[in-house]
Amino acid sequence: MKNNNKKQYRAMVSSDWNECLSPMGPFDPIIFAYPGLKPDLVSIFRKYTSNRITLHDAVNELQKLMPAPLSAGQMDAYLERYFVTYKSVPQFIEWCKENNVLFMINTTASIGFFQRVFRMKLLPGIPALSAHPGFRYEPSKYDPAEILELLEITDKSKNTQKIASTHEIPFDKIVIIGDSGGDGPHFAWGGANGAFLVGSMTKWSLESFCSSHGIHIDLHFGLTYGKDEKRNPDKEMQIDFMELTKAVEEVLAR
Repeated sequence: MKNNNKKQYRAMVSSDWNECLSPMGPFDPIIFAYPGLKPDLVSIFRKYTSNRITLHDAVNELQKLMPAPLSAGQMDAYLERYFVTYKSVPQFIEWCKENNVLFMINTTASIGFFQRVFRMKLLPGIPALSAHPGFRYEPSKYDPAEILELLEITDKSKNTQKIASTHEIPFDKIVIIGDSGGDGPHFAWGGANGAFLVGSMTKWSLESFCSSHGIHIDLHFGLTYGKDEKRNPDKEMQIDFMELTKAVEEVLAR
């Protein structure tokens, strides 16, 4: 029986954020507030995105380094100066809304980061967010209706499944977008359940994870990086994310 209390979506997009929809890194707001921590934070980020340490361990390392949590004012100051997405990401999110596709950001970045982003209207509102609770501010009317905590990278798939099940979206109507090995478990779940897998600015760590686990990436979108190849942010910023509507339309047509 249909749950008439929930909006019926045609499909779902569950996407990572950092270096996937945006060139920003999850620790960039902290580096802005405490620039002396940059080398250590970059090292921590690379270790957990390549699956060398857990997200829990990464957060523990981070908390030991920080002199104090980020205030909402510090987060706002960072966002006013540095917030950016790849080309047409806001338009892609709006397109999903107009076509009754549930758009979910599913990331190890903080809940508080997105609370301030939506409050400042830097992105269109979304119905669901899965993110880390490390920084979290007072709730507001701008928050997504459904906010799920992500404590480990394996929670990405759990939270995607929860939102899809809540809204009765078949798993083969889900588009999963990721860029690094940290998205590997999410892709493993998606591959096992018929989701459409998109590598966005795909890193070698994701390619390696998928190859070793027999996972087929359905679409490589934007740049694809070889082992030890450095990112090219200028070229990344030229990629138009409205081109991803074709992949979503392919899923809608299934």
